[in-house]
Amino acid sequence: MTSRPKFFDAVNTALIGIISILCILPMLLVLMVSFTDEASIKQFGYQLFPSELSLDAYKLLLFGSTPLYRSYMISIIVTVVGTILAVTITSMAGYTLAAKHIRYRNGLGLFFFITMVFNTGLVPWYLINLNLGMNNTIWALIIPSLVFNPFNLFLVRNYMSQIPPSLTEAAKIDGASDFYIAFRIYFPLCMPVLATITLFYGIAYWNNWFNAIMLVDNEKLYPLQYLLFKLNSEISMIQQMQSSGAILGTQTLPQESVKMATAILTIGPVVLFYPFLQRYFIKGLLIGSLKE
Repeated sequence: MTSRPKFFDAVNTALIGIISILCILPMLLVLMVSFTDEASIKQFGYQLFPSELSLDAYKLLLFGSTPLYRSYMISIIVTVVGTILAVTITSMAGYTLAAKHIRYRNGLGLFFFITMVFNTGLVPWYLINLNLGMNNTIWALIIPSLVFNPFNLFLVRNYMSQIPPSLTEAAKIDGASDFYIAFRIYFPLCMPVLATITLFYGIAYWNNWFNAIMLVDNEKLYPLQYLLFKLNSEISMIQQMQSSGAILGTQTLPQESVKMATAILTIGPVVLFYPFLQRYFIKGLLIGSLKE
């Protein structure tokens, strides 16, 4: 057995270090700009080491008249409930398509594939949600995105298809039902792919603002992303009116630093949640890359 050349290890380490720094620098720049005074940003642009620090952006977002904490709670509830339901439904559908003893599973798979390629469009989607009475309810933020993503479905189906059928046959001989086989045998063996789609669904729910625009008018139900989007739009509008002279004697609002503070506040939970799923997520990325 030959030892790996030290030169290759040194080059590999240096290359990975450079890539890591290039990945961290934009996030660090966003963090520093969020703490930079607005006048300093206008004079010197974005700086890693700002000449003047300020907490105006965070004061405006956290202690202003905007109900940020309520929207944070709405986003957390929608993300947790929606992700649990979506992962459960997708996993059960994946088991249905992967289990070889279930009839018509190929026809069901073709149905899901067609809906993945061709969808009905925005107008039928809106009318269905409207007729179901979900507008201006918290369910408008959960159920429209609950219909599982066919891509995640086929990801789960392909992973479950690699489980030996002998496990199912042995469980059937012992009298186990499909529900027992799915939850006690298949799902524990599929933790990498389930963790992967959990991350996909969680990020999708956390970043979703489209449902709120289309189906929610009640300010008490605004999710965090939509509220911050509205706040940034209002700040931009006020600054344009100040520039045109329509508003006089009004304090200048921190537009650029608010944008960066918004990014920091919204990515925080995702950054904290990712390390717990990282081990499974890396395994999930390898799904389908190897074939027997």
